[in-house]
Amino acid sequence: MQKPDRRLILATLSASLLPRCAYAAALAPAIRLGPPRDFSFGLLVARAKKNASQPYKAPESRASHLIKEIDFDAVQKIRFRPDHLLAPGATYPAAFFHLSRYSADPVILHAVEGGPSGLKAREILYGSDYFDYGASGLNPRALAGLGFSGFRFLEAKPAQGDWLAFQGASYFRSSGQDNQYGISARGIAINTAGPAPEEFPRFSEFWLETHGTTVIVHALLDGPSITGAYTFECVQNPNGIVVMNVHCELFFRAGISRLGVAPLTSMYWYGENERRKAADWRPEIHDSDGLAIWTGKGERIWRPLVNPPQVMTNSFMDENPKGFGLMQRDRDFADYQDDGAYYNKRPGLWVEPKGNWGKGAVQLVEIPTEDETLDNIVACWRPDGDVAAGGSRSFDYRLYWQDSEPAYPGDIARIVATRLGRGGIPGQNPWPRDKQKFVVDFTGGPLGPMQPRFDITPVVTTSRGKIDGGYVLKVVGTDRWRAGFDLQIDGKAPVDLRMFLKLGSKTLSETWLYQYFP
Repeated sequence: MQKPDRRLILATLSASLLPRCAYAAALAPAIRLGPPRDFSFGLLVARAKKNASQPYKAPESRASHLIKEIDFDAVQKIRFRPDHLLAPGATYPAAFFHLSRYSADPVILHAVEGGPSGLKAREILYGSDYFDYGASGLNPRALAGLGFSGFRFLEAKPAQGDWLAFQGASYFRSSGQDNQYGISARGIAINTAGPAPEEFPRFSEFWLETHGTTVIVHALLDGPSITGAYTFECVQNPNGIVVMNVHCELFFRAGISRLGVAPLTSMYWYGENERRKAADWRPEIHDSDGLAIWTGKGERIWRPLVNPPQVMTNSFMDENPKGFGLMQRDRDFADYQDDGAYYNKRPGLWVEPKGNWGKGAVQLVEIPTEDETLDNIVACWRPDGDVAAGGSRSFDYRLYWQDSEPAYPGDIARIVATRLGRGGIPGQNPWPRDKQKFVVDFTGGPLGPMQPRFDITPVVTTSRGKIDGGYVLKVVGTDRWRAGFDLQIDGKAPVDLRMFLKLGSKTLSETWLYQYFP
């Protein structure tokens, strides 16, 4: 999983740019570039394939004793100098990140330029003069040979900050529709929540292109078990939705039993479904509140996230999935009351596979947490079968950084809330201690125009225990419909629940899945 405190650092990086002067028409004079070299994605793939045939070399540590001193407070005081922007005349100029104890491995950055003889790449030569160290107390001369830790693309208007960032291992993120960072993506996941230690391959080199309103990032992946070549074609739509077309060619130095493709990483501490874990004064704290899946056969699934008592891995078997994502469906400020982190504005992240991905599973990993500083949720596609050393695979997919799943069907109601409480009838004395009540709210789809009626059926199944007292009704004065039932259960083993709504033979809603820990 992601290292502690990294998400805290990234949350503050958007503010680490000094006010800028007017854009120039070409590369800023302060940018220093190496000599031009031929570049193409084919050359990058060939390099990744060659690297896979050679032993892995860990990145060299540079001034590690100094980098350890660059903590959370110091990072906030280091400012990137606006006269060192890459392509300041472009729609989206790029700024660079400083090394710190949270992102200590340098990466090599290149600017890609087109010409009559094809693409040319020029290395962006590092210098500590790219940064203003202000009140950090750091000596720029001692930091002269460090290198960058990553980069970000800025909005067209300086005051709006940035919208796309790559930093640390193979992590990247976008601020989405509401200009608020939250969930992260990774290039690849290896042995997440498995018996062997998790491996974190890193993007060691990047090549940056801008073509009008399109940003293209090429990246070289390197790790003990894997190498790879990636291309990210990124577009920010006028409504703020960010769409990325991703293509990767992967080569394996060693066998891998748990390969995670298109991995998503998020944070979930507690929500409306886990009020007993609300140790903080805020009603809810999470970057995402559920896993959405669109299966290969067309079923829509919603699995609310939980903060489990121990690490839990759930696999949802599928073949050629149409999509999956970690979403933030609860977008009402009143449900968070957080005017600093703005969890109601955190983007969802949807993965749309391109081509046939074959058999495998959407895998969800949930890790216990007691605060909001750790990313404790991972979702990814895990292909069937182990990966053999010397093999290769390629994947194409599209990422949507937006508030809700793209192209959600209008004929299916969505789940918008899950709540738990003690079972039985209010006022019942004594109340049944072996019953737990579940209440799930639905909206939209065929339920939208319906007037109140009482013949809609909740179809509920459980892995153990007994379902009692199911009902569906329309919530007065709203467009929501509410389904409820009691679960009678003994013992402490987890329970897997499943529910959807029907009217006669017609399915009205997506499928609700839940894992309950008595």
